[in-house]
Amino acid sequence: MKSIAILGLSAALFAAGPMAVTTQANAQQMDEKKMSMKGMEKPASEESMTWARDKLKGWPQKNQETAAKMIDEYGEPDGQTDMLLIWNESGPFKQTILSKEQIDHRFPMPHKDYLEQVIDYKVPPDKFDELARYDGSVIAERTKGTLSARCDKEAANFLALNLAHDIVTDRKSVEQAREYYARAIKDMMAGKMDPYLEKLQFNPPSGRTADADSPAPAMRSASSESPTGK
Repeated sequence: MKSIAILGLSAALFAAGPMAVTTQANAQQMDEKKMSMKGMEKPASEESMTWARDKLKGWPQKNQETAAKMIDEYGEPDGQTDMLLIWNESGPFKQTILSKEQIDHRFPMPHKDYLEQVIDYKVPPDKFDELARYDGSVIAERTKGTLSARCDKEAANFLALNLAHDIVTDRKSVEQAREYYARAIKDMMAGKMDPYLEKLQFNPPSGRTADADSPAPAMRSASSESPTGK
């Protein structure tokens, strides 16, 4: 019976032509890559997974797993809402924010964004466009003086922030940063960890990065600093 089944499968693939064989091979390669990447990730402790399942009912499984890993790394969150978990002063980050919402992102390959990690960082105004072209999930806030990356893994956030720093400091162009990012993720899926994935390669400042801007000339004679005049 096994011989008949194998012959039947071979005949079906032959009838479908080279495209079917290629599609099957591509699917197998993708599964192998996912398995390699999964094997590299340290699983969350059972205690943390129990917490996540209990406290995050209704959240996607991947988000629950990430929550458990963050608890293993930084302890239980400092704040929680129906949609967010928040850790303050988490390792090198000013804040780590895990969201229930999953945001579609197709760079460097299709995935979901839900883990945002924030550092104090002063981005010069003339670099905002470059960062936006580099990665739409790297978020610079001039007034607050912060820079964050949002992905599905802390390692990818390290990578995104390290390359953003390279762009701001003119060490890499936008194109070079995007190429580096894609190559590093591809290598990670093959079992090789680039240093940019392991930690921040620079020391983020601690405070004094906010830029409150200045009053518009037309408003300097206003009697109140409040936009509403109250």
